[in-house]
Amino acid sequence: MSSITQQPAALVTGAGRGIGRGIAVELGRLGFYVAVNYAGNSAAAEECVALVRDAGGDGFAIKADISSGRDRVRLVEEAAEKLGRIDVLVNNAGVAPTERADILEAGEESFDRLISINLKGPYFLTQLVARKMIAQVESGAAGPFGPPRIVTVSSMSAYTASTNRGDYCISKAGLAMMTALYAARLAEYGINVYEVRPGVIATDMTSGVKGKYDELIEQGAWPIKRWGAPSDIGRAVAAISRGDLPYSTGEVINVDGGFHLRTL
Repeated sequence: MSSITQQPAALVTGAGRGIGRGIAVELGRLGFYVAVNYAGNSAAAEECVALVRDAGGDGFAIKADISSGRDRVRLVEEAAEKLGRIDVLVNNAGVAPTERADILEAGEESFDRLISINLKGPYFLTQLVARKMIAQVESGAAGPFGPPRIVTVSSMSAYTASTNRGDYCISKAGLAMMTALYAARLAEYGINVYEVRPGVIATDMTSGVKGKYDELIEQGAWPIKRWGAPSDIGRAVAAISRGDLPYSTGEVINVDGGFHLRTL
């Protein structure tokens, strides 16, 4: 294993399981040193770290709740100290509503929870990391794959209206604008910003609606007739992290089996 200063370094939020784990492992295949952020399941996070190492990278777990300002500061400081620098930030952490409710009946508690975790947390975490990245750029401390990059994992719910989980849709739509804002602001420093927009991915979050989506897949709701896998998202993030899209910023990359296509 190369030294930390020679390895590309990434912070991935919500990386213990699901999509975040898929991203962390694919970054491991590129030799990344990965800070695996998690909110509660330490065993899953340590398992992810082991998988990153098996893939050829290295990593460590950091517990932090990104909805907490204090935790965000601690997360960034600890990650930067251990990694040596942050070449890639992946905003992946997010939650679904604990209960789906029609927008005519839904209350504020769920809305506040989802906005705090899914939107406010990434917005201000990106602010903290962007400052670190600017300092890196200005000091000439480029990583093996070039300038720093920021990737936010959103959802097809950013534009697909689900009236029984409006809070989730709004939180994901906000991430789309967040990406555009940071892309515009950070371009002068050579820091490119991207949104990766998953479709229906087989994770714990979607396990409760497996029957519904199995039926939709069979009916051809999206052209590529299968569930997405966390590795599908991971490979898209890996391509960005490797520097394969140097002349793109603010770009939305759909990883949804073609769901976003409008067909007749």
